[in-house]
Amino acid sequence: MMHIRKPTPGKMLAALSLALGLAASAQAAEGFAGAQATREHYGAIFQIDAGGQGAIKKTLNNIENLLHDPRLKGKLTVELIANAQGFDVYVKNNGFEDKLKALQKQGVILAQCSNTLRELHVDRKDLYPFINVVPSGMGEITLRESQGWAYIHPTPPGESL
Repeated sequence: MMHIRKPTPGKMLAALSLALGLAASAQAAEGFAGAQATREHYGAIFQIDAGGQGAIKKTLNNIENLLHDPRLKGKLTVELIANAQGFDVYVKNNGFEDKLKALQKQGVILAQCSNTLRELHVDRKDLYPFINVVPSGMGEITLRESQGWAYIHPTPPGESL
């Protein structure tokens, strides 16, 4: 004798959710190509407040990825603001001079928080000479956000939110 089990409402809901999810995924794969850049100009300010090779590399790679997004070609201004331990990104002989110069050549504004230099007793002469110093990193972020810029703060590798 064969027993036929009636599916429970929970199992039916799970199956329906799975089917809808698969259908949505198929539709997304077919027709969605990402958001469209409909404005004439976009600004993005990246904050780096952690030191170390991993944090620096991740942040600079994120900037490069954004610069190479074809939807934003000719429409984008990017700034990198360093504060707290993030000043490491601009310390001479850190291995990132060529990458920073290349980003600057692509129009990226490289800025360092003056408060950090004072509070951490960092001599301006220890930083690359092509870096701009602003009065405060938080002020820079506030001003850029009020101008409509996106604020991006990559999480250093190994940290979770």
